[in-house]
Amino acid sequence: METTQQILEHCTEKMRKSVDHLDEALLNLRAGKASVSVLNAVAVDYYGSSMGVDKVASVNVPDARTILIRPWEKNMIGPIEKAIINSNIGLTPSNNGEEIRLTIPVLTEERRKQIVKQVKEEAEKARMGLRNSRRDCVEQFKKSQKEGMPEDEAKNGEAEIQKIYDKFSRKVDEAVAAKEKEVMTV
Repeated sequence: METTQQILEHCTEKMRKSVDHLDEALLNLRAGKASVSVLNAVAVDYYGSSMGVDKVASVNVPDARTILIRPWEKNMIGPIEKAIINSNIGLTPSNNGEEIRLTIPVLTEERRKQIVKQVKEEAEKARMGLRNSRRDCVEQFKKSQKEGMPEDEAKNGEAEIQKIYDKFSRKVDEAVAAKEKEVMTV
């Protein structure tokens, strides 16, 4: 039988992972500003192994609408460019033989609304993860109660997990509000 503290720690960790996953998903949503996190999903074939762009090139953001990629080896320009095109991130690379430039287009109002819709979908996935973690935790307390945990301790644990759930739920709401503001700001 697990102790109350062990159950709470386990459930808190599961909830933290749900919120961390949301944060990662929101980073990958392009909000009209250049961000190197857009390239997280791009894998480049580097001498037979698959690597992230940041592992084979210098990636930086010289201004709000441009991502600049400077490969460490000149012969990597082609594979990096091909990987960006094939990755479906919605950006067209242009190269001058030494570096690759990705220009972030200005978002239309319609595209902004689509991104906000995606943000809300990601938030709902995170909330579902939080609810599932809370449910699992409550079930664990009920199981532990049947195995000999005092009833008041189990009820206190359930109340505590609700407080933890509320805290993580607020974090989700804050992350969504911040991303919506970022997306809708022209």
